[in-house]
Amino acid sequence: MIKRLSLASRLALLFAACTAVVSLLAGVLFNHASEAHFIELDQQQLDGQLVALRSTLQGVDSPQLFAQREAQLRAELNRQPELALRISANGQRWFDGAPGVSLPEAPGLHSLQNAGTDYRVYNAPLVEGQPGSPQLTLMLDITHHQHFLQRMQHLIWLTVGLSALATALLGAWAARSGLRPLRRMGEVAASVSAHSLTQRLPQQHMPVELAELAQAFNAMLGRLDDAFQRLSAFSADIAHELRTPLSNLLTHTQVILTQPRPLEDYREALHSNLEELQWMAQLVNDMLYLAKADHGLLMPKREALALENDVDALLEFFTLLAEDAQVSLVREGTAHTSGDRGMLRRALSNLLDNALRFTPPGGEVRVRLEDGAKLSVENTGEGIPAALLPRLFDRFYRADPARREGSSEHAGLGLAITQSIVRAHGGRIYCESGEGWTRFVIELPA
Repeated sequence: MIKRLSLASRLALLFAACTAVVSLLAGVLFNHASEAHFIELDQQQLDGQLVALRSTLQGVDSPQLFAQREAQLRAELNRQPELALRISANGQRWFDGAPGVSLPEAPGLHSLQNAGTDYRVYNAPLVEGQPGSPQLTLMLDITHHQHFLQRMQHLIWLTVGLSALATALLGAWAARSGLRPLRRMGEVAASVSAHSLTQRLPQQHMPVELAELAQAFNAMLGRLDDAFQRLSAFSADIAHELRTPLSNLLTHTQVILTQPRPLEDYREALHSNLEELQWMAQLVNDMLYLAKADHGLLMPKREALALENDVDALLEFFTLLAEDAQVSLVREGTAHTSGDRGMLRRALSNLLDNALRFTPPGGEVRVRLEDGAKLSVENTGEGIPAALLPRLFDRFYRADPARREGSSEHAGLGLAITQSIVRAHGGRIYCESGEGWTRFVIELPA
């Protein structure tokens, strides 16, 4: 199996490739510019030589006249050892300084290589614009130019290779240095366990590009730590709540079975055990309900509701309990929303039951409905300390410090269930307490 390249190696190779491409393009452009410059220099030199040759051969239009000027021409060519000349007219060669070499006949400047030697060939008439004028073919030896261009090409390739290698090494070092925060994040992630969720990445020395990632990573660790603490507390609370009823069931059953007893005693024991089992079954059902809420599985039905009608029905249900507790029930205002009637009644029922338990005799429980689907359940009595308000909706939490273990009446899940129902409807719930009143406020979408 082929091992995948690391990010640092990929960056180093990318830097090297980019440097090689840039160096190669620069070298090619410089090579083309140099070649064009040499061609321009050769053209200028050949133009100068052509002027001198035309001056030397001025008036020559026949082989006899050329023979008279040949010695002067050879003297002129001897002063230019890199220059060769061929003169032809009407298919005859008057002079050939490069015998056996096939030269292009088209007018203008050409490049030619023969026997390892490079030439620049220039064809032009002796007399410009005169038909039948002898044709001059100038051959300029440019081998030294070509050698320079070849050396420059070798230098370009060497530069490309060395620069790519140097960039790869420097890129690897820079990438490794730049990715050090990522390695630190990997080390922290590898060290995270159920016992080390408090570790955090230092954000002060992080690059700007990684600061947000470090912040998100720390936030994730915070959420995991909070979720783990809640899960640990939940497990402890479950054991705490179930320990007493299970112990009661076990002890009661063992006592009943120690000796034969009348049928009525067995019947009474079964009824007592049934109450405990019913409470445990309700606790399990409530936990399953909250688990569905945590996973977004609560899907409330949507129907238009006049909340005052549902509140009145619940108040009528709690009337007898309120009379026994000497508490008055009052409903004020109206409100409308769209939601699941059964789920919302369960939430309101939890709030009313909670309010009745903590309202002293002679007190009042008031349900206030306002426009915009805002509902509040208020009760008189001793207030709740501000420090405890954020925890009221935690599972198994009871603000009453005298809570009883394994109470078969109230397990501390009512407000958690209420909050889950409200959130499933897209609303929010919060608690206010002060000046002799405690108020639970629900805000639902209108």
